[in-house]
Amino acid sequence: MSKYDPKSLKAAEFINDAEILATLAYAEENKNNLPLIEEILARAKPVRQGKETHCRGLTHREAAVLLACDDPAVNEKIYAAAAEIKAAFYGNRIVLFAPLYLSNYCVNGCAYCPYHRQNKEMPRKKLTQEEIRAEVMALQDMGHKRLAIEAGEDPVNNPIEYILESIKTIYAVHHQQGNIRRVNVNIAATTVENYRLLKEAGIGTYILFQETYNKERYEKLHPTGPKHDYAYHTEAMDRAMEGGIDDVGLGVLFGLDSYKYEFTGLLMHAEHLEAVHGVGPHTISVPRVKRAADIDPATFDNSIPDEIFVKIAACIRLAVPYTGMIISTREAEAVRAQMLKVGISQISGGSRTSVGGYAEEIRPHDTEQFDVSDQRSLEEVISWLMKSGHIPSFCTACYREGRTGDRFMSLCKSGQILNCCHPNALITLAEYLTDYAGEATKQKGYALIENELKKIPQDKVRQKAGEYIATIKHSTERDFRF
Repeated sequence: MSKYDPKSLKAAEFINDAEILATLAYAEENKNNLPLIEEILARAKPVRQGKETHCRGLTHREAAVLLACDDPAVNEKIYAAAAEIKAAFYGNRIVLFAPLYLSNYCVNGCAYCPYHRQNKEMPRKKLTQEEIRAEVMALQDMGHKRLAIEAGEDPVNNPIEYILESIKTIYAVHHQQGNIRRVNVNIAATTVENYRLLKEAGIGTYILFQETYNKERYEKLHPTGPKHDYAYHTEAMDRAMEGGIDDVGLGVLFGLDSYKYEFTGLLMHAEHLEAVHGVGPHTISVPRVKRAADIDPATFDNSIPDEIFVKIAACIRLAVPYTGMIISTREAEAVRAQMLKVGISQISGGSRTSVGGYAEEIRPHDTEQFDVSDQRSLEEVISWLMKSGHIPSFCTACYREGRTGDRFMSLCKSGQILNCCHPNALITLAEYLTDYAGEATKQKGYALIENELKKIPQDKVRQKAGEYIATIKHSTERDFRF
């Protein structure tokens, strides 16, 4: 039997089934141990040391105890602590992005995804480079600056050369005032050499969802295709980091297996990356199984209600306080609103999950990967965020200034990243308002910017940010950043 070792490079050892089961048993035994729970909550809270703010984070066992506790009073404390941590390191900024689906050709047999090769009803489509340019221009016309490209696993139709050419095309499109400044990549597990090629192509974060950390369940849900190999898939982030990609994004598809098992495995994966590479995941995504062509979520018997889903996000925020957290348009507006309060720092807006969907005037459904619950336009999402006290941000400065990997985390862990991110968020919001927003959104946004500028503590930064924003409003100069 494999022994638990977070520093091991073997999936069975750093995501160890025996350790997960022992953790769940420990959490169940201690879910009403209020003195222990109060200790854990106290350790999770941010501590101010001089000009810096620090957080200890939580181990997977500590976080599992909080997740298992069903005391309403404790839950309120968990939510309050998560909100405090989010404010300390991410402020009221919410980064916006959109997925861009390049191809739905796939050789895998994943039971929860309509792209599986046995689905003969779904039309298969792969964008040409010209079609990609049209998609990017449509996204730029919305105001997007950051994309996450998606493609099924198919070595013939979607080889790495196609992905690399597509990234080059995306970065090359400059339409009116628009340009894509960061391309994140969500493609299948691959080789160290291919990860090096993605790094050389200038990607931002490499994203790969584990789907489920339960090996037995994983193999049943992936009966055919290269994705069936649990170890190769689970060890992908180590190969990505070996290939020079220092920002990686984790995620599980909640609903495929027990949420407590998945939660523990996810945190163990984050601990493993920290132990081996000195830096944990740049982002963690929290999707749930959703309805799609020939996929019925009721097929899976591990669905979780909204209140548990929100608590999962809050406990992740306490465990990995410095990691960005993402929720997509899989979730409806009401759920996304709750999640923003407890730690989410990135959301998608105006998303279409079909191949070639953005260039179409009417949203196509025939090639969608999943149903989009939040179908509001990007401007509607931005207006909603501002109304709820958030700063919509299109900032990509850290990536382009080399503040990635351990450099980003060191700034984030000290709380110093706010000195860059807050003014950069306001600058990119000013770009959006000037170039894309309707009059009502402009008025609301400019008022928000004026109010937020006053909160920048450094006089020079506040003055310079104000100058940049004034230049954006009255000229065609763009892309200022700290």
